Amino acid sequence: MSIYIDITKKLGSFYLESQLEVGKEKLGILGGSGCGKSMTLKCIAGIITPDKGEIILNDKILFSSKKNINLIPQKRNTGLMFQNYALFPNMTVSQNISLGITNKTSIEKKNIVKSYLDLFKLQDLENRYPSQLSGGQQQRVALARIMAKSPDILMLDEPFSALDAHLRFSIENEFSEALNKYNGTVIYVSHSIDEVYKFCDSTAIMHNGRIFEKNTTKHIFKGPTTLEGAKLTGCKNISPIKKMNQNSILALDWGITFNIDNTVHDDIKYISFRETDISISNLCKNKNSFELSILRIKQSPFNTILELLPANATNVDSNKIICKYSKDEANNIINMQNPGKLYGSVKKDNILLLK
Repeated sequence: MSIYIDITKKLGSFYLESQLEVGKEKLGILGGSGCGKSMTLKCIAGIITPDKGEIILNDKILFSSKKNINLIPQKRNTGLMFQNYALFPNMTVSQNISLGITNKTSIEKKNIVKSYLDLFKLQDLENRYPSQLSGGQQQRVALARIMAKSPDILMLDEPFSALDAHLRFSIENEFSEALNKYNGTVIYVSHSIDEVYKFCDSTAIMHNGRIFEKNTTKHIFKGPTTLEGAKLTGCKNISPIKKMNQNSILALDWGITFNIDNTVHDDIKYISFRETDISISNLCKNKNSFELSILRIKQSPFNTILELLPANATNVDSNKIICKYSKDEANNIINMQNPGKLYGSVKKDNILLLK
């Protein structure tokens, strides 16, 4: 089971140019608000019509501008769960779930509804209306309703956006188990790096209507290859670079020269490393060590953020390096600065070269 998407759509000043191929996997599309994530899902579902291109689901053409094909939503057999769940307020839980089940006898339909009530632990709520349910219960009903119709693709648009943090945590396991029960392609749209990392096998990075990179989720988070990929997976330390030679670059914002094991190709424009990947001591350990000082200390309940200023940085506010430590680690670093100089270093394996 798979879907192929190659479409363009212009809405006002926004231009969507979505190209993506997804197999039998759970794909997360990670991007900021307004980048085209939800619009892509609506194009697949048939709610929005692309200007050009094609969408093919399991060898079935849903849309093709060349062949003048544009199936109505009812004939696409896609399942799209909206952010607000879109439950019918005048229908009970059981009625909502049964709504999309077609071509079944009344007994078959009843058995399907019961199986999904059991799967989502909704047995005691079958006769309640949406207004009588919590946010988490509404989410489970919406997901049960979509899966009960056996769609060829399951699309989830920010499924946790309506829930508070505590409720999200309490239903994550049930939600993950439900997704694992679905034997097909899942596209999970979110701007939350935590959700995408927890629930998705692979991840695509989307920005300004375009997919910038796609890989396994672990690979994307460990080593994004683009500037947008680094930003969207949480990298705080990013600098434009000047290539010095095949294995050496100058980070322009920090005034630091880094030696790299791999060849630095001409399309590399930025360097990055994560908040937890810089080690600090009183010693200049290697060629990639650089002098710095503590600019600001920010405490949080469970860790300490240090804003560090490299000795050769030219702008105090825009050229700082952000690091995250436990409280004890941070205190040790703060104490180091009092008697002497501080030096930071980043292992070569933790240096990200970005297009």
